[in-house]
Amino acid sequence: MSDIIYPRSPRETMDGWPHLPRYVDKIRLHLAGKLHADYQNNFGKGFDGSWLKAAGVTHDQMIAVVKNSVSDGEVCDWVRHHVKKSATDKAALLASMLDYPKADDAEGIARLKLRKEQAGVSHRNDITNFVDFIDADEKRS
Repeated sequence: MSDIIYPRSPRETMDGWPHLPRYVDKIRLHLAGKLHADYQNNFGKGFDGSWLKAAGVTHDQMIAVVKNSVSDGEVCDWVRHHVKKSATDKAALLASMLDYPKADDAEGIARLKLRKEQAGVSHRNDITNFVDFIDADEKRS
């Protein structure tokens, strides 16, 4: 049996923000000492970093917010109060996530192909970006 506790899908939203629930899950797992090694290298980077950049907050700020909250509702309230971005900004983040890697990103495409091979899903032509890959790798699709 796997000892990995999967965070939510990057497609899930909080206050209209894609990936935020997943990032909150990863922070909570980290704080509890249960964030699996597979997630350590990209913690606060990758899609986490994309969310942080789009929201205009730091990784340390978000760790503190989650650490000092009991529920997702409290985190959501903090984000609503401190992150003033439009629905267009939030949609742009999702669009950029779903377009990664871009068609002209040979290195990104090669990395996705390798990750699919490593996960045993290279036959899945429906996995065209890293969001698709994450959901497939974590047994959601």
